[in-house]
Amino acid sequence: MRGYAPYGPTGVAPPVARPRTGPGLVRVAGVTDSSARPLAVFDLDNTLADTAHRQRFLESRPRNWDAFFAAAPQDPPIAEGVALAVESARACEVVYLTGRPERCRRDTLEWLAAHGLPEGRVHMRGDADRRPARFTKLETLRRLAWDREVRVVVDDDELVCDDAERAGFTVVRARWAAKSAALEEAQEREGRT
Repeated sequence: MRGYAPYGPTGVAPPVARPRTGPGLVRVAGVTDSSARPLAVFDLDNTLADTAHRQRFLESRPRNWDAFFAAAPQDPPIAEGVALAVESARACEVVYLTGRPERCRRDTLEWLAAHGLPEGRVHMRGDADRRPARFTKLETLRRLAWDREVRVVVDDDELVCDDAERAGFTVVRARWAAKSAALEEAQEREGRT
């Protein structure tokens, strides 16, 4: 799991450090650290990982979220998404931004490593955060863009893509996995993935 930034024994990301300001140090909006590699930000579910085999857990009421996330380690990789992540790693630092809850971090890190994806930080939703993915992800994207260039965002969620484009991010819409109405509803209405 080396290289996937598990954020220590608690699995919780540290607070975001803001660029310092003070005498001689001023943060100018839109100015990034040009010496750092740009970021390529990748979603996981239905962008890199095929969730089709576990979507059945979302089709009944009540939805079985524990089973849905417990089955994630068996997700097959999506060749198109993995190839794009590997290619992006040549020029960019790859970062993963998922709607999966923090409690899935260990399984997620192991899945990334097992499928040969580039090393990178993994940003996950807090376990109790039920906001729609388009809100949580855009918040994280803006935080990432605070002092780094975000060259591209790759996601399958059309609403996330729409909001990211409106915010000025370059987006690749991951349309290579089969759509699931249950998953789309869960992403938008229940804030679960």
